[in-house]
Amino acid sequence: MSISVAFVDDHPILLEGLVSLYSGKSDLEIVAKGENAVDALKIVEEFSPEVLVLDLSMPGDAIAAIELVAQKYKDTRIIVFTANSSIETAIQVLNYGVSGYVLKGSSASDLHEAIRTVYDGETFITAGFATKVIMAMKTAEIRRRSQAQRRLSLREEQIVRHLMRGSTNREIAVCLDISEKTVKHYMTVLMQKLDVRNRVEVVLAAQRLDVLPDGSAERGASRRIN
Repeated sequence: MSISVAFVDDHPILLEGLVSLYSGKSDLEIVAKGENAVDALKIVEEFSPEVLVLDLSMPGDAIAAIELVAQKYKDTRIIVFTANSSIETAIQVLNYGVSGYVLKGSSASDLHEAIRTVYDGETFITAGFATKVIMAMKTAEIRRRSQAQRRLSLREEQIVRHLMRGSTNREIAVCLDISEKTVKHYMTVLMQKLDVRNRVEVVLAAQRLDVLPDGSAERGASRRIN
């Protein structure tokens, strides 16, 4: 059974070359071609290709078209076939639901393999470039988890604000209407969460890691937390 494929690219010679080359593949059926983002949406609506191969740099909003197709036409797998080697762009479209990211300059067999791979429900990224994308995604995930772990509670934010003003534990306790023992408990939690050893380092780490949202002190002043 052949895989229905549509190509969208604003370079006529390249587009015709793709259609001509892959029309000769017994396992593929080229059902449509287009030149811009609007064409891509019309093709998916009318022909429902199992795989849509499109460029990013073409007239219209290709990113928006990708997002819409991924959300609305889940039976169509999307391959971005582009000269854009930006890791950030690759991660962005992969997060939108793209199944393949193939750099122009890849071999014809690579794109053919990508079509078959995404049709089978897997992800394909050009070799070499894939390693960079995966590492960047892992780094971003580690950073996200680290930030989540270091996110401060409202009470912790209040205490850090007071530390920044040079307040003592007793002054913090009086201001927040809690016991000095409770303040010491929060200090221990803050040092563990921010991986520091003393109150000065708590302040420095909070500033460096930007863990205090704007206005947190003001929000805290209007809420009583025990």
